Amino acid sequence: MRKFVFTCGDINGIGPEIVIKTLNRIYRNKNTCIYFVCPSNVFSETIRLIKPKFKYEIVKKLDKSSIAPVQVIDIGNSRITPGKPTAASGKTSFESIKHAFELTSQKLADALITAPISKTAFNLAGISFPGHTELLAEWSCSKNFVMMFLSKNMRAALLTIHHPIKKISQLLTKEHLRKSLDTITLSLKNDLNIPHPRIAVLGLNPHAGENGLIGDEEEKIIKPLIKTFNRNIEGPFSPDAFFASKKYKDFDLILGMYHDQVLIPFKMINFSSGVNFTAGLNIVRTSPDHGVAYDIAWKNRADEGSIFEAYKYARLISFNRKKNEKNKNKTV
Repeated sequence: MRKFVFTCGDINGIGPEIVIKTLNRIYRNKNTCIYFVCPSNVFSETIRLIKPKFKYEIVKKLDKSSIAPVQVIDIGNSRITPGKPTAASGKTSFESIKHAFELTSQKLADALITAPISKTAFNLAGISFPGHTELLAEWSCSKNFVMMFLSKNMRAALLTIHHPIKKISQLLTKEHLRKSLDTITLSLKNDLNIPHPRIAVLGLNPHAGENGLIGDEEEKIIKPLIKTFNRNIEGPFSPDAFFASKKYKDFDLILGMYHDQVLIPFKMINFSSGVNFTAGLNIVRTSPDHGVAYDIAWKNRADEGSIFEAYKYARLISFNRKKNEKNKNKTV
């Protein structure tokens, strides 16, 4: 029996809606059990909007004896204010993540799929983490973690995540770059079964520094570090020409130096099918590659395509990890 846990995300956004829509697409799989961590009143209001096709049971804690294909784990009622970040929605999304993480880390679920959260709501609730990635990394005690983005058309990763542009150059070090490339390579091999991954590294500056004429990070940090790896890692590439010429198709993954450098082209290509995956954690965690979409929240207009793909990648990655771990143990 495969087991997966979904969070509700920000309850004032589209999170509950896209989870229910996803469960309506996967409920026929008899060998799968789903846990949905969500306030019972939010779940009840959501299924008024979207009729559930699956059988469910609302419980206060995970019930191992339940035969329901979906268990809604109630974390207490929360006030719904559609389309707005609030302290209540920030606290609820945090509690949902915390509960779901505990289930996954205790191996009661194979993987965690997180619905979108609001950083503004987190801040209103007094929660100081900028996002899922940093929060889960701390709880997992993972120092070497990387935000990756997966799709059939393109895979990408970020060297830096939620940092102001003015700090990117300071965070770009040989050690940081080396650890990120190591984490990415290991994840591509173990999580996605790519035995010899080819990785493209983008430059930081326009024209990838133009041989030191426009910034020197490429000459002092990126090029020397890449030379220490095998031929499967190439760069630094000038981002504009790299994406314009569709050179990303020649590589298994592209590593960008900062958030928008990679996320703009990735979302243009995969907005309804891209998946956010955190490499380097001791659990499997995926999510959609979009935000809370307050403008269409609670209107039954949200597209669940991205979180559905996140669920499929969670199945694939958790299966690959278990399989590779078994093979590893056999050879020891």
